[in-house]
Amino acid sequence: MIGSVVFYAGLVAAFLGLLAILRPIRTLRLTRARGASLAAAGLAVAVIGLLSPAPQHRVGQPATRLDEFAPLYQFVEVHSTRVMASPEVVHRAVRDVTAGEIPVFQLLTWVRRFGRSGPENILNVPDDAAILDVATRTGFLLLADDAPREVLLGTVVLAPDGWTRANAPTPDAYKALRGPGLATATMNFFITPDPSGGVRLSTETRVHATDSAARRRFAIYWRVIYPGSALIRRGWLRAIRIRAER
Repeated sequence: MIGSVVFYAGLVAAFLGLLAILRPIRTLRLTRARGASLAAAGLAVAVIGLLSPAPQHRVGQPATRLDEFAPLYQFVEVHSTRVMASPEVVHRAVRDVTAGEIPVFQLLTWVRRFGRSGPENILNVPDDAAILDVATRTGFLLLADDAPREVLLGTVVLAPDGWTRANAPTPDAYKALRGPGLATATMNFFITPDPSGGVRLSTETRVHATDSAARRRFAIYWRVIYPGSALIRRGWLRAIRIRAER
């Protein structure tokens, strides 16, 4: 997340600098000369944000299926919400929620695929289709479904030439993936009873790159798409909450 913040802060600074070059911004005391300096500095900061090293994290004692399948990772995203419903109802909502129930889903996935049409997949889900059903039909592997506690999915997001999804057709094969040039993304929905009522629903995504080259490649992609990814996941949790409480 920090790399993404640095990247976008640099872009904003560079944009303001370019505006000042075209027309000085007196309220910010940006002359053309200062604008040029700000634009150059902003671009440098953006590049640093994209290319800064990603720290590695390791799970000590596994407590979830996510810990079991993704104990080592460099990139992580976590969101949560409270849902006033039973764990069983929330689990069902996790499995059944559709793309049409998430207001930003279609817009942001349309942007991610550059407006191109194509076959059904996680970036091109029909409004009335359950997102998890489409995901597991088109590239994601259902790694675990421990109802009503946790649903776990995984996919390969970077792979060397010649690698196909047939190389990891089962959860055990996915867990054992090794070799250079690979990056796996493992995502869960985790449901825990809330002492004050209802449940706490969280979703966590972990990405593990197997070598430094894959880590650098994925870091650029991750830091660019992170804000949109966060909006989708928050909207996803909200849609699950509304469906479960309804």
